[in-house]
Formats: sequence, structure tokens, C-alpha cells
Amino acid sequence: MTWQPHITVATIVEHEGKFLFVEEFKAGLHVFNQPAGHLEPNETLPQAALRETLEETAWEVELTGVVGIYLYTAPSNGVTYQRICFAARPVCHHADLALDSDIVRAVWLTRDELLADPARWRSELVPRCLEDYLKGPLHSLTLLRD
Repeated sequence: MTWQPHITVATIVEHEGKFLFVEEFKAGLHVFNQPAGHLEPNETLPQAALRETLEETAWEVELTGVVGIYLYTAPSNGVTYQRICFAARPVCHHADLALDSDIVRAVWLTRDELLADPARWRSELVPRCLEDYLKGPLHSLTLLRD
């Protein structure tokens, strides 16, 4: 069997001191995550981040930078993920769009609201990416090459 990491993207969207999260139902729990998902064939990393954010939150966003690149092995299944985390600003909410079927809702939370309940984090990457975004620096989108 060949080991292969899963390439994923995530987006931190900030507006007026709150951050856009998705609430998902995973392993019998309602958990919070950044809008995130897998890179699809023939898609760039920025395209994947914009698509996943729209599909999971109904928010169209503009990417403003790269927060970081993370390697994470999930303790629940041993799968390794490489996450490219972007920063973005909200542009337009499309309230009429249906969210992905595994998303309970999109919700705006403050940092303190997220940190208050670690049992509701999808993984340790959720607060880590947020903290890295807050402490900076953001990296230029030109860091990424097609």
C-alpha cells in the first residue's frame, strides 16, 4: 500500500472581530471547523479555497494571504492531511445557496467563543490556524505556483 497525504485547504474569514466557521456533525458530535475541504482534480489551491468556502458557508470571499501550511495526522484514523490555510475577507453572502450536506450551519464566532469549548473543535488545527492568523505574518498569495 502506498502512503499518500490528503491535500486540503481551509479559509479563515474575519469580519468585525468574528470569524466564519462551519458546524459539522462528525463522529456523533457537532464540531467547529474553518470552511475546508479537499483539493479536486484540475483545481488550484486558491480555487479550492474559494469553492469550499462558498459551498460550506454560502459566502463569496476574497483571499488576502496564506496563513500557513500544516501537516496533520488524524489520531482517529491515521490519515495524514496537508492543509494550506488561507486568510480572506467576506465579499457577498448568498443566502439562497444550500450548504453542503454535511454542514449543519455556518456561524460567526469570536476567538474567545471558539477557544471556550475545545471539545467542539474538529481538530487541533482549528485553533492553531486561527492563532497563527492572529499573530501573523500573512504570506503573499504569490507564494503559490500553478
